[in-house]
Amino acid sequence: MSTKFEAGQELKGKVTGIQAYGAFVALDEDTQGLVHISEITHGYVNDINDHLSVGQEVNVKVLSVDEKAGKYSLSIRATEEAPEKPQRKERRAPQASKAVSHTEDTTGFNSLKDKLQEWIDQSDMKR
Repeated sequence: MSTKFEAGQELKGKVTGIQAYGAFVALDEDTQGLVHISEITHGYVNDINDHLSVGQEVNVKVLSVDEKAGKYSLSIRATEEAPEKPQRKERRAPQASKAVSHTEDTTGFNSLKDKLQEWIDQSDMKR
């Protein structure tokens, strides 16, 4: 197969068929390619029929060409400017309701190492 079209080219085509996974677009009388559902438009596409109809003219970009199989992978989305993403609100760290003061007073909070010998001694006395 000698390819008439190359990856990166932008062309006009006509939708010739719609399936659940994508739309077939005729590039000329002898050549058609597939626009996968993920390449229909920016954002999520649940039903291709909500965006395209058979016979509709569309602008497409050739994403890739499989010369052996004679298949063209196309994108409508690549010919459209991506919509601006809404600005995300900056998240703030939750604020503590009361200020906690940290002091060096550790009364009642001895480390296990400090208490271990005391517990061993107490255990020995009970025997």
